[in-house]
Amino acid sequence: MASTAARIATGAGAGCLAFLALVMAAATAAVSTLTGGGLFSFLVAADGSPNGGALAEIPPRMLMLYRQAAPTCPGLPWTVLAAIGKIESDHGRAPSQVSSAGAVGPMQFLPDTLNQYALPIPPGGATPPTPWDPPDAVYAATRLLCANGARDARDLHAAIYAYNHAQWYVDKVLAQAREYAQNANQQPGPINAPNQAAATAIAFARSKIGIPYEWGGTGENGHGYDCSGLTQAAYAAAGLRLPRVAQDQYNATPKVPDTAPLLPGDLLFYGDDPTHIVHVGLYTGNARMINAPRTGRTVTEAPYRYPGDHYLGATRPTQ
Repeated sequence: MASTAARIATGAGAGCLAFLALVMAAATAAVSTLTGGGLFSFLVAADGSPNGGALAEIPPRMLMLYRQAAPTCPGLPWTVLAAIGKIESDHGRAPSQVSSAGAVGPMQFLPDTLNQYALPIPPGGATPPTPWDPPDAVYAATRLLCANGARDARDLHAAIYAYNHAQWYVDKVLAQAREYAQNANQQPGPINAPNQAAATAIAFARSKIGIPYEWGGTGENGHGYDCSGLTQAAYAAAGLRLPRVAQDQYNATPKVPDTAPLLPGDLLFYGDDPTHIVHVGLYTGNARMINAPRTGRTVTEAPYRYPGDHYLGATRPTQ
């Protein structure tokens, strides 16, 4: 379908294994219930890790773009961006991404409208920008929403209405966003980290759940993570520098005795022996870890013991 992003211009309403106020006085009580401050507060509060439905439905690259673009507009939940992507093109999977109004691409922009919001070119964007390019389209959608009320969650209803001048569209976006947000901020258990550095590292790693694995990736410039890139970035967020690769991280951090209990924030290593480390994850408690598993997978939180895991031991980064 053609969004207002299109309609504005047409006059129609335009080393490892390997995310308020209504603008229409005639809004009904049912619409008020759906689009009121309670739902917006819920969407913002739940703006964390993707839930199972989002992970299953959204292609990893698009999920990464939604979650990376949304923070450039503080107050815009990534779930709203994702809902628009779902409605406009099924996250870029629609057989035809050309509307009757001439809008194209995954977020359904007219080229002239996209150009209003295309700069600066986002990480991984095309030169020159094009509505067919997913990074260009998602970041332009973010800027359009931000310019029309999404910043600081000031008026998300107005922002979505600006994207497509139709109340049914606002309702549909919010309903879809709520599905992506439901339980998104719930975790398997409390962190209970032994210190602030570990807590910060875990919070950082959890914020990256759903981002695709990328060999050699450190999360910079729109890229994904490999296993040691994720643990390095997580502890860098806590002010602690770790070496780049898993083997060096193992060598550089204090070992946890096999007889000692694991603590949240510990690094968990895998390999045939201490000189052949092949994988690392971040322990979160309850026998679980966050890790970037391998090519074709995304950052995930899962049990740290699994068949054939070659678990070798743990280390405990210190300041």
